[in-house]
Parts: sequence; structure tokens; C-alpha cells
Amino acid sequence: MNTTSFLLLRLAIGASMFGHGLVRLPKLSGFSNWMVTSFEKSILSAAIVKPFSYTLPLAEFAIGLLLILGLFTRPALIAGSIVMIMLILGTTLIENWDALTSQFIHVAFFAILLHYAASNTCALDNALLKK
Repeated sequence: MNTTSFLLLRLAIGASMFGHGLVRLPKLSGFSNWMVTSFEKSILSAAIVKPFSYTLPLAEFAIGLLLILGLFTRPALIAGSIVMIMLILGTTLIENWDALTSQFIHVAFFAILLHYAASNTCALDNALLKK
């Protein structure tokens, strides 16, 4: 993969994660209440869903920012994949099949970028490693 392609894909998935977190942070309580309500009929209890619902926007925001900056890129890609896998599990538990496509696309982006991480030349990671 060439470096420009890698950069564009990294910025795209970073912007998606960053945007998801950014819009949820100001309305964190409302987002949490929505998520807990969404899982009321699932096998997951509110005791599990509520902490996750408060952590998710922070994780999305942080992972997105790191990817946009190209800082700790490999760990951010792995963390993003883990977040999406947890979301996929939750999505299947509430049978929200429409959301799966977007989540699988995110995982594919993370996996492709992780596979071609050597192409990550336009990143803060490289500036820090040169010191």
C-alpha cells in the first residue's frame, strides 16, 4: 500500500471514531441512558452496559484523535478493533442487524491498516522515533 493511501484510510477511520466520540461526549448521560434502554431485553445487565456506555465515547474520541495524529498508531488500531468487536457482540445481542455492516467495515479498515502499518510514514509516530 502506498503511503498516501494509508494516510487517507487512517484519517478516514480516525475521523469516524473521533466524530462518534465527539458528538457523544457533551450528551454522555443521555447516550448512556439510550444504550441502557437498548439493552433492557438483552442478556446483558445494566451493571455491565452502563459503565461501557460511559467508556465508549471516551475510547472512540481517544482512538480517533490518535489515528488522526498518527500517534501510537498500531496500539490505536488494535484498540479500535477491540472496541468494534465489543460493539459487534452487543449489536448481535440486541439483534440490531442493520448496524453490523458499519461495524464490520470499521473492523476491516482497522485490520487493513494494521496489516500495512509499515506504510504509516506521515505520522507523529515517525517524528517521535527519530529522536
